[in-house]
Amino acid sequence: MSKASFFTEEHQMFRKTFRDFVERELRPHAEEWEEAGGFPREVFSRMGELGFLGLRHPVEYGGLGLDYWFTVVFAEEMVRSRMAGLNMSIAVQTDMATPVIAEIGTDEQKREFLEPAVRGERIAALGITEPDAGSDVASIRTTARRDGGDFVIDGAKTYITNGTRADFITLAVRTGGAGFGGISLVLFPTDVKGYSVGRVLRKVGNHTSDTAELSFQGCRIPARYLLGQEDMGFYYIMQNFQGERLIAAVLATAGMQNLWEEAVEYGRERHAFGRPILKFQVWRHKLVEHLTAIEASRRLTYHACDLFARGEPAVREISMAKLYAADLAQRVVYDLQQFYGGAGYMEEYPIARAYRDLRLLTIGGGTSEVMKEIIGKCEGL
Repeated sequence: MSKASFFTEEHQMFRKTFRDFVERELRPHAEEWEEAGGFPREVFSRMGELGFLGLRHPVEYGGLGLDYWFTVVFAEEMVRSRMAGLNMSIAVQTDMATPVIAEIGTDEQKREFLEPAVRGERIAALGITEPDAGSDVASIRTTARRDGGDFVIDGAKTYITNGTRADFITLAVRTGGAGFGGISLVLFPTDVKGYSVGRVLRKVGNHTSDTAELSFQGCRIPARYLLGQEDMGFYYIMQNFQGERLIAAVLATAGMQNLWEEAVEYGRERHAFGRPILKFQVWRHKLVEHLTAIEASRRLTYHACDLFARGEPAVREISMAKLYAADLAQRVVYDLQQFYGGAGYMEEYPIARAYRDLRLLTIGGGTSEVMKEIIGKCEGL
């Protein structure tokens, strides 16, 4: 199973085009935007203008209608920005908050929410996590009660990426009784009365993404903003999680590969005891061990991508890919930072940012422990 078996000439042409964009228009701002704790809104509009925010979305709603392997290329090249927070914010727009709209939304909903998101004119967020409900989606408490032709929403969300500047939220709410059977998805415009952004949360890493607490107090939205069927939201969320977890595995694997390549270059240039540190056997062997593991991560991830792209059941494989890539990233970045010595502890080196940024991979989108539970269930354990 080689890269060539999945990527066509068109995919590789797109890779070059998108890599040029990332290295020309994003990466040069890494230090500035990391220091500022965010990036300009214009990044969304620029990427929308170039067609990068709707690779798989339907052509009739502004997308390009391309296959999933273009998304894989997109994620693999995004890591070259050296800003995990920015990558996360864009991934929320392209692969977390909008795919469910493209899949089950009405034509009216797609015109109102999906089209401007694809153009980068409206920023999207995914509103699931609450103060007392993270991976346990069935425990969410934010309610949406019907009142005539409207839903009235009350509750709170937390750890919401793009939360401070989202124009709309793909929002999980409770419309029925307790448990997973009473959850629905709605499209929530953030200019609604009663909605407010609470604390802007300070994170260990991913500094270029904004993360916030959100409050909903008597927020009234039209019932036509219900996504899909009422009380079926849990199933939509679980399906949507597959794309989120898969893109996390792709980002993790590509990120490790880039960090490995940069470390090798550093090891050729940095001398200790009269020779390049790459000439020390202990480090050559460590680098080879990690390269082998990264290749295993890539193969597992591509296998999951292949199943997902062909519409085949892939919960087991996606959970394995996310689990393996996220956990491996912790070990790889730890050793690579050690390889840099004192320089690896300095913020000016990307490896230092990576050390704190990659920690999120074992937490976001379902913790590693949740992935193990899912795999165990798939195996009948």
